[in-house]
Amino acid sequence: MNGTTVSRRTLGKLGTALGAGALGIGAAGSAPAYAAADGWTAAGSAVASLKAFDETMKAFMQARHIEAGQLAVTYQGRLVLARGYGNSSPTTIQPTSLFRVASLSKSLTAAAIVRLAQDGKLNLGDPVTKYLNLLPPAGQTVDSRLSRVTLWRLLQHTGGWDRDLTAFDPVFKDKTIAAALGVSMELTHPDVIRFMSGQALSHDPGSTVSYSNYGYLLAGRIVEKVSGLPYETYVKQKLLAPLGITRMANGWTIKKHSGEVDYRSRGTGPTVLDKSGTVVTAPYGTFSMRIHDANGGWIASAVDLVRWASVFDKSNTVLNSTSIGGVFAVPNPTGVNDDGWYYGLGWAVRPVTGGTGRNTWHTGSFAGTYSLMVRTYHGLSWAAVFNQRDDASGLSYGTIDPDLWAASRAVTSWPTHNLWSTYL
Repeated sequence: MNGTTVSRRTLGKLGTALGAGALGIGAAGSAPAYAAADGWTAAGSAVASLKAFDETMKAFMQARHIEAGQLAVTYQGRLVLARGYGNSSPTTIQPTSLFRVASLSKSLTAAAIVRLAQDGKLNLGDPVTKYLNLLPPAGQTVDSRLSRVTLWRLLQHTGGWDRDLTAFDPVFKDKTIAAALGVSMELTHPDVIRFMSGQALSHDPGSTVSYSNYGYLLAGRIVEKVSGLPYETYVKQKLLAPLGITRMANGWTIKKHSGEVDYRSRGTGPTVLDKSGTVVTAPYGTFSMRIHDANGGWIASAVDLVRWASVFDKSNTVLNSTSIGGVFAVPNPTGVNDDGWYYGLGWAVRPVTGGTGRNTWHTGSFAGTYSLMVRTYHGLSWAAVFNQRDDASGLSYGTIDPDLWAASRAVTSWPTHNLWSTYL
């Protein structure tokens, strides 16, 4: 670690997804979907050889009383499983239903910056201040170290902001920021940036890994500044459209997109959409999806997510091999942490098999959302999404990661079919 530190929240959010052994290959037939007699439904074609995945999702969701979930699995680039699961859900959850994916959005934002670099529009070694005017509120001064926050550091969470030390994540402190600036709510990105430009960094840039939603908020604004397009438009046009992904979008705080699920949470809180103090259900107004666009604002199906993950398998029309190598580069000088992994550009990365391969992953979490996206060194990927992250059981949601690894190890014969054309 070269004397550097890693935020414990970073470890908590991202520190799983371990390696697996070699898996068998082969064809498999299909089996009937689960019956709905117990309130359980599973849409999409079941695959007998992959039943361990269905069984895992069912056990996980029923133990936590999760109403809606989804899973997609690829093998050697083929979509082999796409399922929507309902657990006493009032509507059928389809493989194409849309879920908030929270911090899985960071892989999109990082890739947008990398694509702009690939196109010669910017350099990852450039400082953030080259593109954004980080002007603080009147009477406050800018931390001079901001000029040393490069795009590399922004995307690798080494910019110097540390919510563990400040107990303050600005993308969730709308009321505090509005009061400090004397502005109305709902906040805008410029409001958050102006407030944060008056706050001192917790670390020298480049010295410490500390997970920063704010860093990715800034990255989204750089995408807009350099491309001349709204952040969402750029991502859709340059990253998603070439892959045939048409459903993904930035989500809304209250309203739903067509095909989007409802979100569940036991929590409540005051709305951030105005200063009324109205208490709302946690997923619908205790945080602003508009503010979170680049660090956590996307909605997607699990199929969309594994399709997106395929961009990082090999050189393609979206990212070339040099760009992909940059996404998974080891941060300098922080290096690989004591747990054997590091944060690249929008992905957590664990070198495996003597350093010749890697597992990459990300998790996402909002009130009303839990999500996971995994790519393995031996040609597998999967994405799982759920419409809640808390319940009365007290069980961990993070265990879906080792649970799905165990399901993958239970497969002895991988199907030869490919479902991309069915769902894209």
